[in-house]
Amino acid sequence: MHSSLRRFVTSAPHWALALIAIVLVSFYWFIWAEERYVSRATVVLESPQVATPEFSLSSLMGGGGGNTHDLLLLREHLLSVDMLRLLDEQLGIRQHYSENGDLFAKLRNPNVPIEDLHKYYLRRVEVELDEYAGVLNIYVQGYTPEFAHSMASLLLEAGENHMNQMGHRLAEEQVRFLEQQMVRLDERFTETRAALLDYQNEHGLVSPTSTVESINQVVATLEADLARFQAQRNALASFQSAQSAELRQVERNIEALRDQIIEQRDRLAQATGDSLNRISAEYETLELQAQFAQETYSSALASLENTRLEAARQLKQVSVLQSPLMPEYPTEPRRLYNSTVFAIITIFLAFILSMMIMIIKDHRD
Repeated sequence: MHSSLRRFVTSAPHWALALIAIVLVSFYWFIWAEERYVSRATVVLESPQVATPEFSLSSLMGGGGGNTHDLLLLREHLLSVDMLRLLDEQLGIRQHYSENGDLFAKLRNPNVPIEDLHKYYLRRVEVELDEYAGVLNIYVQGYTPEFAHSMASLLLEAGENHMNQMGHRLAEEQVRFLEQQMVRLDERFTETRAALLDYQNEHGLVSPTSTVESINQVVATLEADLARFQAQRNALASFQSAQSAELRQVERNIEALRDQIIEQRDRLAQATGDSLNRISAEYETLELQAQFAQETYSSALASLENTRLEAARQLKQVSVLQSPLMPEYPTEPRRLYNSTVFAIITIFLAFILSMMIMIIKDHRD
């Protein structure tokens, strides 16, 4: 028996080495490796059902990502160093993983740098995104069921708080920006309205434009009366003398109408002075400025209210589809699976090495 084993080792050392490796690794997985409990949770992100506003700052900026994008953000935060620091502060993961576990699986030094601790953390916490279902599956490994459950629960709570803080911060920045713009637009609107009122009081006109229209109507009426009296004068001149009382009365009416027309036209337009057309043009400019300021202020006010509604939609609630499981028996390590995979790979490598040795021998011969 010993001689046969010795011949086997001498003739095929690589197969003997492979067999020894398989035995040692199987011994580790089946006998030595310490059991780990896995707490699983499944979550989805939901937002409040608030009606989408027709006009909002976020719509102008291109809107936000979908639910998958938010889930990816949550996943990265759950696996981040910041989350690791929080877990260590509240649960003491350095102590738990260093005091439990076998030689190869435990955290050998509880005072390792945060980078090395994070690498170990990524081997004990797994967060998978199911894009089809739109959910996150969280797996947490611990050496006691209570620790695994507590760690999974804290991950969910801290993840929800983080997503809400992100939504609040973005919404608050949007609202703060619009409120600052509202103050500036309110001052501008007040200034333009005050300038318009001062101009009205200075010239004693509520609406110069309406006054100009009224004077134009008066001038048109006077010109119509002038034309009628001129026609009457021509008719009287055909059979009365120029000194007749009736004809002279008509002439006086014509002269009065002409003077009145000239006076009204002078009110409308003059080369110098405060003519109504100049006053009306300046008034219309001030009125347009006040109207534009009012419309801008109204639009900004509507945008502010809609952005406040949008702020409510930025809140992300981590809805738990599967609450963190309190494990009743250990599921890690997968002893048979790990041993089988290692044995298959080792046999495959030994077979390749055996083929290479045979090829080399054939070339030598």
